[in-house]
Amino acid sequence: MKRIISKCPTCDGTLQISTLTCPDCGTEIKNSFELSAFDKLSAEQGDFLLEFLKSRGNLKDLQANLGISYPTAKKKLDDLLAALDLAGEEAQTEEGEIDMTNLTVNRSSTKASEIIKAKLFDNGGRAIVHTFRGEPRQISISNDGKFLCPQLVPYDFEIFDAIVDLLLRSPGYRAKKGSARTAKLGEPGCEENTVAGTILVYLGVKPGHTGYDAGFLLCAVLEWAGIATNGRGVLSLNNEYRRLL
Repeated sequence: MKRIISKCPTCDGTLQISTLTCPDCGTEIKNSFELSAFDKLSAEQGDFLLEFLKSRGNLKDLQANLGISYPTAKKKLDDLLAALDLAGEEAQTEEGEIDMTNLTVNRSSTKASEIIKAKLFDNGGRAIVHTFRGEPRQISISNDGKFLCPQLVPYDFEIFDAIVDLLLRSPGYRAKKGSARTAKLGEPGCEENTVAGTILVYLGVKPGHTGYDAGFLLCAVLEWAGIATNGRGVLSLNNEYRRLL
């Protein structure tokens, strides 16, 4: 039996159930039935919820059962709570709604920039991601379509495309994250084939110069979006995302 879908594949509107059928006698009941919050979960979120319940809410057991890190488990739980409208006010550090009426997103695109924008749209314009160390960071989209985080200056979403391009041309679709905190562009640890170096090049930093190291957060966002895995010192492109390309 096919899983219920909650979004219209044509316009992305919310679907409603119009007919219920008894498989034993063939009786049909026609009306307009709303989907529950659980019906609107993605298949991945539904599977995670079952594993969460099997683990009796113990994140440590959940990590072991799924073979994932704490930041990944916490991110998935935050996404699940947001999807069920249970995130709570403590998940937000900004008040007020984000005006996205004049912003557009290409949901058919496989670009990382569009995928991340679409996910932020679906979360009301802001979300919580977790760094490799498990630290929560709020991200959002500005009214003029910029990527925002309280700890960073505004970025164009295309910065994520630059990082993905690096991974696509790297052996094994993985690259060292590097660091621009202590090294200048082109120096050991901040070469152009590292995430840190790629970010600096995108921002227009010249070789021999330095800039702010935003890799700790941008890598976390790529993991939050299901595009890459944020490992210890290494960022890897996910197989699921590669199959979309």
